[in-house]
Order: sequence, then structure tokens, then C-alpha cells
Amino acid sequence: MGLKDKLNQRSKWFKIGTKVLWAFIFCALILVPVYVYTVSNNVFGLYGGMPSLKALENPENDLSSELISADGVSLGRYYRYNRLQASYEELSDELVTTLLSSEDHRFYQHSGIDFIGLLRAAKGVLTFNYAGGGSTITMQLAENLFKGMTETDGKLLSVPGLRQLIIKTKEWIISVQLESNFTKKEIIAMYLNTVPFGNNAFGIKSAAETYFGKATDSLNYQESAVLIGLLQGNTAFNPIINYDRSLTKRNEVLNKLHRFGNVDIIDVDSLKELPIDLSNYEVTNQNTGLATYFRSVIKGTLMSWCKENDYDLWEDGLKIYTTIDSRMQEYAEKAVVDHMSELQKRFNESWKGREPWRNEEGQVINNFLYTSFKRTPHYRKLVEKYGRESDSIKIIMNLAKPMKIFSWEGEKDTVMSPLDSIKYYKHFLHTGMMSMDPRTGHIKAWVGGINHKYFKYDHVRQGKRQPGSTFKSFVYGTAIEQGYPPCYEVVDGMVTIPVPGGTWSPPNSDGTYGTGEKMTIRQGMARSVNTITAHLMKEVKPENVVNFAKRVGIESNLEAVPSLALGVNDVSVFELVGAYGTFANLGIYTRPYFISRIEDKNGNVIATWVPETRQAISEQTAYKMLYMLKGGVEEEGGTSRGLPIDLKLDNDIGGKTGTTNNASDGWYMGVTKDLVTGIWVGGDERSIHFERWYDGQGGRTARPIWSKYMTNIYADEALGYEKGRFQTPIKGIDVVLDCSKYKTEDLSDSTVVTQPAWDPNDHQ
Repeated sequence: MGLKDKLNQRSKWFKIGTKVLWAFIFCALILVPVYVYTVSNNVFGLYGGMPSLKALENPENDLSSELISADGVSLGRYYRYNRLQASYEELSDELVTTLLSSEDHRFYQHSGIDFIGLLRAAKGVLTFNYAGGGSTITMQLAENLFKGMTETDGKLLSVPGLRQLIIKTKEWIISVQLESNFTKKEIIAMYLNTVPFGNNAFGIKSAAETYFGKATDSLNYQESAVLIGLLQGNTAFNPIINYDRSLTKRNEVLNKLHRFGNVDIIDVDSLKELPIDLSNYEVTNQNTGLATYFRSVIKGTLMSWCKENDYDLWEDGLKIYTTIDSRMQEYAEKAVVDHMSELQKRFNESWKGREPWRNEEGQVINNFLYTSFKRTPHYRKLVEKYGRESDSIKIIMNLAKPMKIFSWEGEKDTVMSPLDSIKYYKHFLHTGMMSMDPRTGHIKAWVGGINHKYFKYDHVRQGKRQPGSTFKSFVYGTAIEQGYPPCYEVVDGMVTIPVPGGTWSPPNSDGTYGTGEKMTIRQGMARSVNTITAHLMKEVKPENVVNFAKRVGIESNLEAVPSLALGVNDVSVFELVGAYGTFANLGIYTRPYFISRIEDKNGNVIATWVPETRQAISEQTAYKMLYMLKGGVEEEGGTSRGLPIDLKLDNDIGGKTGTTNNASDGWYMGVTKDLVTGIWVGGDERSIHFERWYDGQGGRTARPIWSKYMTNIYADEALGYEKGRFQTPIKGIDVVLDCSKYKTEDLSDSTVVTQPAWDPNDHQ
């Protein structure tokens, strides 16, 4: 080829190159912007919609709603996805440095799209020497936040090959918009809040709590490396199910910290020698943590509120501030565990392997287990699958299979049939406990049972049982209100009250009808003498007792019958605590409540609660009832005499035990100047109880829980609860509360009481 030909050939290629260059420039300057514009605006509906600027400024995540104690501790969350928001200020420096080193070390040098990174990624693919992707943190955030919005209808989205190009283009556009609307720090926090980390942890805050039991501002380099490594694969690099692979990935991330000059190689090598510490690993659920029954029960209240106010409890990231004190809750739960584990041993020993479900004659109830099984969800599912009369149901009921069971020594693996598991669980005793500040109505502790995972039923508010002698306080309260002084004397003898179809004459707990001893009504209440209570019921009338009980806080249905004096109508722990709180609050009933305020995800207060109060009884009546309740501690034979001396010393305590006829229900109501606490203990069903009434009485089953709880409350100085005296009425007391100064006349035909004038010096 001659020189001329060579020059012509070179000129030809130059012209072609020039045309290609101009074409590239034209595409870059004209076609690409036009394409981006058409995608952004969904011209002719070709590409599907884009998120609005408002959506970019206020990205919506599914956020957990958090339940927070009065002392600022997280009690638990309600969620579809376990996600919590963390601000940039809540992220440790080590975490941020680890994230940028691993995912986007040029983060502060680009504006959402890292073209150098894209070129590096493309070169790696072409040369088979992959050196990382070109996707920035901002691009990943765009994908995480608005993935659903790229799936909207668009005519070209169904064209093979174009769909991914359009989606990727949208991500680039959104990335630039994010960089324009948020600071770099905000983008980092938003990104970490949107990514999943496996094991039901969405977002860095939930992940830090789940894997390491830490707040995000406490994460160190090696912990951060584990979590950032999870971004490459929630399953593949999960330290719980793939520990070795997680360890390898963690070390790769640590190496990047050194590669980009953030950590010295010596320090990196030291960190790589450490194991992954998973000792605090715990997947958040409603069966773990503090106040599990409380969280479960109030969920219904919260859902109703959310429905009325157009919020989603599961997604809107509400902050629900409760009245529960986490420290007091912990003491309450500890007291329950300590006592109930020992009480269960005594219960099992008392029956020595025999069935405790007995009828009134003490005989084993026939078909008890089968009847109990028929009330379970498992049985209903079997009926739906096989039919009610199918033999398959009986076969499955008796078919042994592996399962985990609850025990006071911890969960146990065993092999058991469904029917055997019913038999096993029916042997357990249960409890309900609630503690409240009587002046504010704030519920400070709530223990609805012995283990929420295995026993869902709440015995504070959902469960109602016969209150036994704890109801006697309302009989005595009615008498006090009608003018009977605490030192009014009654003979401990048989009382007969006409009732439809005959008469009612209740015996005392020892089976006798009285000793013939004359005692004050304070002594009668302190010793829980049935005949004294029956005498007063006859005098003050059942309908007045019902009225009194309703005024002070009992909401359940009450029958105006003489036997009501011994607590025959079912009530809840919740009601009794509120009612006894009326005595401690100078006659003002304050309905127990548990939510103080709710904030939205931005910290705006959207609801507040104030206590419902009413003057239910006079200050005088309320204070006299406190004096009556103190009799349980102070009077000879009082059912609270067995309280620890340390609790009683320099301290006013009002206490009332309660035990039903067959000891299926044991109660204790403890009142101090600052707290009213109620406790119930009993079997799952009324037929399940101690063999001897003595073993099942409230003083032995319920009162010890109160003692343990209050001992810890007073020992914790940070709580601020101190021993002291009950508050006296503002106008003083209209009677002298000292029986040695009383002279009472026979009130069989009159309710006149003679007494000396009130002397304020007697009450200093």
C-alpha cells in the first residue's frame, strides 16, 4: 500500500473516530439527559413512577413501636419488622469508619454516584479481576428505601433487558436527589437504619441489641466488622448459624480498615485473634425481657387507640412511655421467681405424684385432662382437619413427640404426648402481681404469671378469681362509714342470716363457729374471723357493701348476698389494688393506669394520659381503714404478724390475707404510704389446690412474695421509697384510734358510739 493510500486510510479512520466522538458527546450531552429526564418524569408512562420530593424528604420505613419504662428503659417493641431508628450521633465512630472502609471508602468524595468506582468495577469484570462493586452507600440506600416504588407499572418495564437498566437509572437519579436533600451524616444513618441484619433484626440499632446486647454508640471495631460483614449476606455470614464464615468475613472487613489507613496493622492482627462474643445474643420477642405479660395485655389498648387515631402500632415507630419502673418490675419478677419455684416444690411434695385436680369431696375429677385438652387451640385444629369424632384425634393426643417444656430449673428437652403435656402443665401453680402508687395511679410493676412463653394467660387484669377474705375490707369499710369505730366489740359466735331457701351461717377457718370471745372489729379483721365479718354484714346490709366496693374501685359484678362478705364473686388483682389504693389516698379513688404519653417517630407528643379520680369515701373513713389494715401487723393473731421485722420497723404497713374455702386462691394485699401491691396465687383451675387448706392460705402462698418485693424496694435507695407513716386527714381524726380509750355500748338496737373528744396530741 502506497503512501497516498495510507494517508487516505488514516483520514478515513480519523473521520470515523471523529464521528464516534461527536456521537458520544451528543449522547452524553443530549440523549443521556433526555433519557434521564424522561425516566424522572415517566414520559408517556414508559418507565413507571418515581418517588416525590416529599417522599425523599420523609422516607417511610416500617418502624417498631417501642414501649419505654418510666425510668427510660426499653421494655419491648411491637413490630412487623424489628426496626428502630438511630441518629448519626448514636453511631460509634468505629462503626461509621468500618462501614465506609468496607462499603464506600470514597463516600465523602462523590455525590451519590462514584464514577471512579464504576470504572473500577467495569475493569474488574472485563479483566476477571473483580475488585469490588461500584454501588455507593447512597445508591444502596436508594434501593433499600424505594425498591417498591421502582416496581410500579411502566410500559417498558416488561421489555427484556430494559427493566434492569430503567431500575438502575432510577436508583442513580434517586441517589443524586438524596445527596441534594440530606447531609452525608444523615445518609449514613438512613442507610444503616434500612438494611436487614438477619435474625429478625432490621436496622443497626436492632442488630446491635440482638447480636451484642449493646447500644449502637458502644460498638467497637470487631463488633462493627461482624455487623457490616452481614450486609454481604444475612445468612451466609450469620455468626449464629455460620460462625466460621462470619469470622472470616469479619477479618476481611478488619483488613479493609487497615488498607484504607484507619487502623494500625498490629491492632488489626490483635482484633482478628479475638472470637466473636455472642454471649449477649438474644432475638427480641414478646416472651423475653421485662414485663412480658404487661406488654401483651396492653397491646389491645394500644391497638384500639391507634385505630381511633389513624396510627399503625406495628409500623409507625411510636414511642409509648409507660408508668412501669423497670427496677421495680425486676424486683417484682425476682420475688415471684424466688418464691414460686420453692412453693411449687412444696405443692408437688404435698401430692407426691397424685393428681391435684379434685372435686369438693376430694376425689379425682374424671376426664379432667381430656376436657382440658378440648379447650386448647391444638384440639380445635385437629377437629378442623379430621372431624370431631375422628379416632385420629385420640391417636395424636397420645402420640409422643419431642418437645421443650418449662421447668423451674430451665427449659428441658423431652418426649411427651399432647395429653401428657397437659397433665404436666396442670400441676403448676400460677400468680398475678401488681404494684401501684395510690396517689398518681401509676402502675409500677406488673407480673401476670410465671412464664409468658409457656403460660400466656394474664392473672393481673384478664384473670378473675374469688378474693376470699381480701374482700372483707369492704364490709368493714362499710361499717366504718356507717359509724362503727374500729374498737367496736363483737362476740365471736355463730351468726345466722336468713337467705332464700334457708339460712347462712359461715364457720371460721378452723371449722368452728366461734370461741365466744369478745373482740374489737379491728381484731376480727386482723385475724380474719369469719363470724365477726358475718355479724357486720348482717348489720350494714349486703347492698350497702356492694355500693361501697363499687365506689372504691371494684368494677366486676357483685351480688348483694350475705356470702359476699367472704369474697364469693370473682374480681381481678387490677381491681383490688385500685380499691385498696383508695384507703391509702385519703379516700380518693385513682384508677390504675399504665401509659403516660405517646410520641410519634419524630418525638412529637401526640397523646397524654391523666388519672381518673373521684372522692369515693371520706378522708376519715379512709384513714380509719388504714388503721384497721394495720391491725393485721399489730394485733395479736394478725395474719400479717409474720412479716419480716425489718419491714415492720418504723413503718406503717396495712396487710390483708385472703384464702378461699378449698385454698384454690391465696391472696395478699400490702399497703404502705407510697405503694399498694396485690398478689394472687393459685392453680390453673379452681379444682387444683393444696391438699391441706393450711398450706394454701394466702399468708403462705402470696404474702412471702410481697415481703421479698418490698425488702428489695426499700433496699434500693435510688428508687426513693422510704419507710414512714400513713398520711393523716387534713382536718385531723374524729376518733381516738386507741381501743383502751374507747367505751362502746351495745349496738344491737342502736349505732350510737360514745367516745372521748378527739385529741390531736394523740396523733403526733
